[in-house]
Amino acid sequence: MKQTWRWFGPKDLVSIDDVVQAGAEGIVSALHHLPTGSIWTASEIAKRQAEIEHFKDGSKSGLTWDVVESLPVSEDIKKQNGDWRAHIQNYKASLQNLANAGLEVICYNFMPVLDWTRTDLAWKVKHGGTCMRFDLVDFAAFDLFILKRPEAPHDLNEELKEAAEKRFADMSDARKEQLASNIVCGLPGAAEHFSLDDVRTHISQYAHMSEAKLQAHLIDFLTEVAPVAQELGLRLCCHPDDPPVPLLGLPRVMSTEAQYTKVLQAVDVMANGVTLCSGSLGARPDNDLPGMMSRLGDRVHFLHLRNVLRETDGILCSFHEAEHLGGNTDMVALIAAIVYEEARRKAEGRSDYSIPMRPDHGQNILDDLSRNTQPGYPVIGRLKGLAELRGIFSALEHPYATGQQRH
Repeated sequence: MKQTWRWFGPKDLVSIDDVVQAGAEGIVSALHHLPTGSIWTASEIAKRQAEIEHFKDGSKSGLTWDVVESLPVSEDIKKQNGDWRAHIQNYKASLQNLANAGLEVICYNFMPVLDWTRTDLAWKVKHGGTCMRFDLVDFAAFDLFILKRPEAPHDLNEELKEAAEKRFADMSDARKEQLASNIVCGLPGAAEHFSLDDVRTHISQYAHMSEAKLQAHLIDFLTEVAPVAQELGLRLCCHPDDPPVPLLGLPRVMSTEAQYTKVLQAVDVMANGVTLCSGSLGARPDNDLPGMMSRLGDRVHFLHLRNVLRETDGILCSFHEAEHLGGNTDMVALIAAIVYEEARRKAEGRSDYSIPMRPDHGQNILDDLSRNTQPGYPVIGRLKGLAELRGIFSALEHPYATGQQRH
């Protein structure tokens, strides 16, 4: 696994100098300042590469921009309305410019309206640090009483509605504002930043869109762009839905192995691949992460390794972001499947045998608590996660573990 680190650009409070000290080997980044649907120009791509390749003092960092996360897919493309055809042409042009600059791995997602969703950005855990959390009751309270989505009373069961009503009645005005901000205003990496009215408008435009229809739009998009990526030597990889369940009455199409398999088979080229995010997929109890890595591994182009701890039963559940080795996903078994896949690729002579990985998210610990970094992206919490993941990977690749060396 090539050990990478997500960096949000010059405004990121975790600097390139910090990333090098954390031991990362490459950078995952994006041009978040460019409007969704526009062309990523050669000059903007080159500027970001130069920012990554230098320390604060101007000397060489030794790092390169290895993975794009994300080249966003517009709402127009997802809904197939407005400027969606022009946006697809712009996407192809951006792919060409990225390939010309030497990038190969392009992560994206196909989540309608909202990207990854959390109700708490700094939930306190037992050791005194904080983490991000999705509380199902809080989210229902938002849906019913803040967003006031007309269909919400019909979509939620009675027990959840009663719990949400009680929770909302006990909330302070400050908590209500914070909850709405956490859900609507966009988290790091979000393609769009909406107001409540924006969300209501977009949701209404998806009112009659089924899962099958949104999935068909994803396949249409990939039918256009994946052959271009294949010709350019790029690897596209779709990030799973987060949480991997329908929210706000919106369909989800990349939440399970079956959904991934259908899309991979529909556009059956190597450039059409998977971002295996163990945190997003791990929020569903019916997702078998080590098994998914084994079965989908040939098309896994990018890895997000993190863990969540599910707090309630059911497919739709509350969860929080645990320590990297402390959640419901068996991280040792997952990394063992990754090691096996990389060895298989290497034996086949594939140039992409080393799959880029980043320690995804992390709990805020120690100096993170006063550093005010991007939610979910602390420096020390991620450093700890990277060290733990690196330790497992190194142990599983060691000759003692592979049976190649014995005393």
